[in-house]
Amino acid sequence: MKMENDDFESFYNNPDEGKKIRSIRGKPLPLGATVEGSGTNFSLFSRNAVGVTLELYQNYYDEKPSHTFQLDSKKNKTGDVWHIFLEGIDCGQFYGYRVHGPYDPKNGMRFNPNKLLTDPYAQAISGSYNWDEEYAYGYDKNSPLKDLSFSEIDSARSHAKSIVVCDSIFEWDGDQPLRVPMNDTIIYEMHVRFFTRSDTSNCELPGTFHGITEKLAHLKELGITTVELMPIFEFNVNSNININPKTGEKLINAWGYDPLAFFAVESSYTHCIGIGDQVFRFKEFVKLMHQEGFEVVIDVVYNHTGEGGQEGPTLSFRGFDNAVYYLLDSDNKRFYMNYSGCGNTLNCNKTVVKQMIIDSLRYWVTQMHIDGFRFDLAAILGRSTSGEWIGDFSLLKDISDDPILAKSKLIAEGWDAAGGYYVGEFPKGWAEWNGKFRDVVRKFVRGDKGQVPELATRIAGSSDLYNKPGRKPFDGINFITAHDGFTLWDLVSYERKHNEENGENNRDGANDNYSSNNGHEGPTDDPEILSVRKRQVKNFITTLMVSQGIPMILMGDEMCRTQRGNNNAYCHDNEITWLDWTLKDKNNDIFSFFKNMITFRKAHNCLRREHFFTGKKTKQGVRDITWHGTQLHRPDWSYNSHTLAFVISGTDLDTFTVKDNDVYVAMNFYVEPLSFKLPKPPNGRWVRIVDTYEDYPDDFCEDGRELTDNEYLVREKSIVVLINQ
Repeated sequence: MKMENDDFESFYNNPDEGKKIRSIRGKPLPLGATVEGSGTNFSLFSRNAVGVTLELYQNYYDEKPSHTFQLDSKKNKTGDVWHIFLEGIDCGQFYGYRVHGPYDPKNGMRFNPNKLLTDPYAQAISGSYNWDEEYAYGYDKNSPLKDLSFSEIDSARSHAKSIVVCDSIFEWDGDQPLRVPMNDTIIYEMHVRFFTRSDTSNCELPGTFHGITEKLAHLKELGITTVELMPIFEFNVNSNININPKTGEKLINAWGYDPLAFFAVESSYTHCIGIGDQVFRFKEFVKLMHQEGFEVVIDVVYNHTGEGGQEGPTLSFRGFDNAVYYLLDSDNKRFYMNYSGCGNTLNCNKTVVKQMIIDSLRYWVTQMHIDGFRFDLAAILGRSTSGEWIGDFSLLKDISDDPILAKSKLIAEGWDAAGGYYVGEFPKGWAEWNGKFRDVVRKFVRGDKGQVPELATRIAGSSDLYNKPGRKPFDGINFITAHDGFTLWDLVSYERKHNEENGENNRDGANDNYSSNNGHEGPTDDPEILSVRKRQVKNFITTLMVSQGIPMILMGDEMCRTQRGNNNAYCHDNEITWLDWTLKDKNNDIFSFFKNMITFRKAHNCLRREHFFTGKKTKQGVRDITWHGTQLHRPDWSYNSHTLAFVISGTDLDTFTVKDNDVYVAMNFYVEPLSFKLPKPPNGRWVRIVDTYEDYPDDFCEDGRELTDNEYLVREKSIVVLINQ
């Protein structure tokens, strides 16, 4: 059944207050609220609860339910799953649960039936969560005992209520995930709201999924294949308690890395007109993105929830079964293990939690047609209950082996907030953010000594990390910048972070950014400094695009977006974080260079290899990669070196047929120009494609500029790229 936009409001309807609703036992699976035939089956997990109450609400803002159902522990329970079927209940019904059980925080129990809980499996949430109100907490906030006390305040006044959703009423018209090959993938990381929220975007619906689709011409022109959305699960934007010391305004949680519902899309990112409409709007977004040739990958947070530590609110998981959903301190179960740095850690070793995460991933693939996932602090999912790394025996392996998730892109952030760093150690089937690539490229381009040997390893695909059975060079996601840290323009404009407006006395955010202001801290009108900064930006994108592995670009880097030196702008929803679209014209030289380098990468298979380099000469005298310095076959691996050159062969070493041009790259980050001897091209002649020292449009020559000499003067802080023709 296909729904037109104006039909949602009339299609969704709630039972009239006082209307008698027939209930039957129901069934335990699937968990959540599932519309089936004449009604809806409600099912939830709680091992330690002694009673469960399901409440239906006529409106999301109502404080009193229209209907209440007390689930019988014998009739309405199978194992640890409580369930009931209600006839006549359809899509659009508001509901919530009250869960009865012991309130004993020292032993990990935090049941409080005064709190109306949102369903962990809810596919849509109404209204918004709110931490400002006392009713959100399971304890008495005014008590000196803090979370050891017990709150008797009813939380039904909260507008955050679960909504029954129908999956079957959207017409996909044959749409399926695109399955762009990993080695052909170019990722563009963006925040849904920040991308078009500025008035400069000139979008009809700024700050929404629809706003992204209004800018598809830009993304097409740039040439990316895959959009990676920062978190889109429902979260509480008002959970931040800090104040901006400059403006006196309350700060917010703008990034969304504190999820409260793993199946529900954040409603503020859609232009909703009806109850639960955010689900259908998101599906429309994905469908259109696929039609236009773009994959959609979402950043998911399964390592913790937005309920925080022991003094956080009771909104969902904590109230359903705190001791099961969360990893608690073994010595005092009042407290939470905090590998996430956000107050709590999901207990990913519990079967029910593992299943919830896999069910969530399957939902986003089967019902939302998502192409893949980037997992925040994914190292936590590979830890045992005691915190040890168990990679191949963990939830990570279950995810990569799952038959429904097969061929979905699985991308891990291979570290966590408790010091775990496991890049290169994830199971087969995973790709990983390559933080080592980011760091060494930043250091080398800045001019640090001692970087050349590792730089070569990273450019060649990080074989030290990924050359293992079943793994490929494209298991590494190469990036220079991401949402967490400086933008690319700030990386070349600031020596140090400037997070004063975050309200944390500039203590938050990374201190080691390996950045340089290139002569002046922050904005400047000095043409020489601006010229060097733009050259460094071009150096970064060139290095990214000629390296083996999957390149990822941060939103706005292609037009020199700045966050004014803030490297942890999670708490700002304003001009600090919004993409200023006037920058595209102002910095058209940089945008043109970005899109040209992406086009260049796409045109050369040798930059997107499926196998690691060996460097060995074949019987035919061909090497897949050859390393040089200013002199042929004499790379300078010394500590004081600032140079590197190499040739990637375009010859297929299995068939010895020429399938691509050879690509020669020379990198000089010494303080003076240096002359690089050029190897004799195996076929034809060398032509210059890139010289980052040159200004636009001479920095990129699409057809190549013929060279007449056997050497090339590579000027300071610049990169040259040649191909043979």
